Amino acid sequence: MGMNDYKRKLDIANGRVDLSHGAGGRAMGHLIEAIFHRAFDNDWLRAGNDQSAFPAPAGRMVMTTDGYVVSPLFFPGGNIGTLAVNGTINDIAMAGAVPLYLSASFIIEEGFPLADLERIADSMGAASREAGVPIITGDTKVVERGKADGVFISTAGVGRVPIGLDLRADAARPGDAVIISGSIGDHGVAVMSKRGNLEFDTAIASDSAALHGLVAAMVEAGGKHIRLMRDPTRGGIAATLNEIASQSTVGFHIDEEAIPLKPEVAAACEFLGLEPLNVANEGKLITVVAPAGADAVLAAMRAHPLGVEAMLIGHAVADENCFVQMTTSFGGGRIVDWLSGEQLPRIC
Repeated sequence: MGMNDYKRKLDIANGRVDLSHGAGGRAMGHLIEAIFHRAFDNDWLRAGNDQSAFPAPAGRMVMTTDGYVVSPLFFPGGNIGTLAVNGTINDIAMAGAVPLYLSASFIIEEGFPLADLERIADSMGAASREAGVPIITGDTKVVERGKADGVFISTAGVGRVPIGLDLRADAARPGDAVIISGSIGDHGVAVMSKRGNLEFDTAIASDSAALHGLVAAMVEAGGKHIRLMRDPTRGGIAATLNEIASQSTVGFHIDEEAIPLKPEVAAACEFLGLEPLNVANEGKLITVVAPAGADAVLAAMRAHPLGVEAMLIGHAVADENCFVQMTTSFGGGRIVDWLSGEQLPRIC
């Protein structure tokens, strides 16, 4: 391969990633410039440094890191790129924080289509711009064919917590209200239906979304009353509620009929043999709120586009066993056991 080969523009439509794109030379520079810098374009990336300097605001800062290995890479309502941006922003937002900056690191398998890489990068750039949270630094590595499943993305994010706000996983107290921002299971069903090449009568799309705007409205309406927030991703709301119960040493009584669930998602879960409570979400949050602030927080959520379906679904109770009990209007119920994945019959 001659020097002139490295000067040619990338053939995005037909080309594929090769090992030279991760070797630190001109080919890697062309890949980064043509795909990532163009998609994420901002002053920090244009500087061309191995890191980015930014002003540190006053107050408490939060930081998160995450890895994304979803299969398939593209699914109804999003792809691994939008998931990486929105998921990282949401992890910051669950502290009540304002997300400020992101980083993104790519591990790409040799042979991965450049067109797919561009599509992922473009969607990440669009998501970060829509959220107002720039991707200011990153890294690219290429591994041999068979050593990765197309592309893996690792991210980090930093944000600033408003003065006086301190949300903690161990803060739930008996009597607190449990509120969810909307319908459950959309993301997990969208991914699994695509993975299994299934088609349903009604299209089911991922709920992937950046929740920091919704969180800001909640904090403004009743921040002093909010105990904690969580986004129920892996393991769904069952895992999330059980984690909170364990960390706060409380139980939860949840009205299962109050949990928003789209009919098409319920039907798909039944067809696939899934429990909706255990299915992942990527654009929903659960918050535990002191009784005095529950109405204000719920109203603020319903006034926001990402919280119009928000529902109060239950309350925290004193329970040394930290059980999450799902009850119905008929008086029966069950304990949701996230450790074993089983739902144990129980009369509540």
